[in-house]
Amino acid sequence: MESLLAAVAAGVEPFPSVDKCDASGRGSHAVAADLDGTLLRSRSPFPYYALVAFETGGWPRLLLLLLLAPLATLLGIAVSEAAAVRVLVFAATAGARVSSIESAAQAVLPRFYAADVHPGAWRVFSACSRRRVVLTSTPRIMAEPFLRECLGADAVAGTELATWRGRATGMVQTRRGVLVGRRKAEALHEIFGEDGDVPDVGLGDRRSDYPFMCQCKEAYIVPSAPVEAVSMDQLRRQVIFHDGRLALRPTPLAALLTVLWCPAGFVLACLRIAAGALLPMPWVYYAFWALGVRVVVKGSPPPRAGSTAGRTGVLFACSHRTLLDPIFLSAALGRPVAAVTYSLSRLSEILSPIRTVRLSRNRVTDAAMITRLLQEGDLAICPEGTTSREPFLLRFSALFAELTDEVVPVAMESRMGMFHGTTARGWKGMDPFYFFMNPSPVYTVTFLSKLPSELTCSSGGRPSHEVANYIQRLIAATLSYQCTSLTRKDKYRALAGNDGIVDVKPMNKAR
Repeated sequence: MESLLAAVAAGVEPFPSVDKCDASGRGSHAVAADLDGTLLRSRSPFPYYALVAFETGGWPRLLLLLLLAPLATLLGIAVSEAAAVRVLVFAATAGARVSSIESAAQAVLPRFYAADVHPGAWRVFSACSRRRVVLTSTPRIMAEPFLRECLGADAVAGTELATWRGRATGMVQTRRGVLVGRRKAEALHEIFGEDGDVPDVGLGDRRSDYPFMCQCKEAYIVPSAPVEAVSMDQLRRQVIFHDGRLALRPTPLAALLTVLWCPAGFVLACLRIAAGALLPMPWVYYAFWALGVRVVVKGSPPPRAGSTAGRTGVLFACSHRTLLDPIFLSAALGRPVAAVTYSLSRLSEILSPIRTVRLSRNRVTDAAMITRLLQEGDLAICPEGTTSREPFLLRFSALFAELTDEVVPVAMESRMGMFHGTTARGWKGMDPFYFFMNPSPVYTVTFLSKLPSELTCSSGGRPSHEVANYIQRLIAATLSYQCTSLTRKDKYRALAGNDGIVDVKPMNKAR
């Protein structure tokens, strides 16, 4: 310790860079690491507090965090790192339900954490298999789900929030306080016990990490030089499902722009929704362009189904990005196309400019309903049954393939720069508003060739699941997405702890 103090006093870094650490042959080693600036490239935890603030209190709480952030910075410089953390914790969590914070930590934060993993620290951390411990000043409730599930941490010690009747008070528990400096060393000692066992490797990035790093057999510092983040497919578990309204990383500047944009964005969203709901469908395409919504059409759309006796309508089998997919499909075609849905909020049904028909989840009943709708005209269906944000396609339900040979696959792709237009945990009625609140959203509708008769169920004699899988692979290849066998239930159980069913009375609406 004396040599460490002498090195610090002389302005010399007492630990070698993590780049000097040989990660080979460390399967039997234990590692202890800091989070911000070490396992994560960013030394500032502000974006993660901002995500929690927005998810638990919307833009007013995000505004409060922005107002208090300069105070936190000044306290961090003039007083202590712990004082800065206390201000951020108060702004992001005071009065919030603990369950809401836990939900955000499970469904929202991992996607942003996973995009910020430091390659040098991850190389060493992942190589040590005996035990992986993370020590962080971030509230444990925020960081633990990501660290355990995506990085394979065995133990996480962080700042503990003080709570009262299921809500966070905005304070931290007094027993341990904010986990910085010597408190990290004390937490590490508690985790490894008093039997003399210590981590083989310690990873940190700042002087407040030195006390716990000194307890390790080897210690390495993670430099602050800019580096490319680890590819997310190299982590222990890839983030496929995630939730939350913010699409961009909320740095202080991005968070400020978001707060300033929200009032104007909501007014603009109302105008866009009104244009889509009130104007004739042939005009909607041009109205969207005039209001800043780009609709890109690729491929050759099929003509409207004729009225020839015995001829059924075309079934458009679409990938599912937002609940607006059928509306943008209709805008691309220049005519309204009815759509079947699994769950839709009452508000979305009222605002929908096309006919929406709710599926009952009874196979026989739904088959009869889809057959009847096809006899009346063209129909849009999203066989995934739920939306997916990442470049993955969920498993396609095979029911549609059994009912018609007139199938046209459609690859739907949306781009949102500020807000996500989907949610698994929030009020689905706000989904269209959040999508249209984006300054310049883009929807790309790619019409693929009609399914050849030899690949259909009736004419070609193919099993329905084979037809569904073929269409899934075809759309995935068009979008450069990856096919999965994951389902709607997998998504909602991972993000919301339910099956994603909206319990409202059905309302079929024709326009």
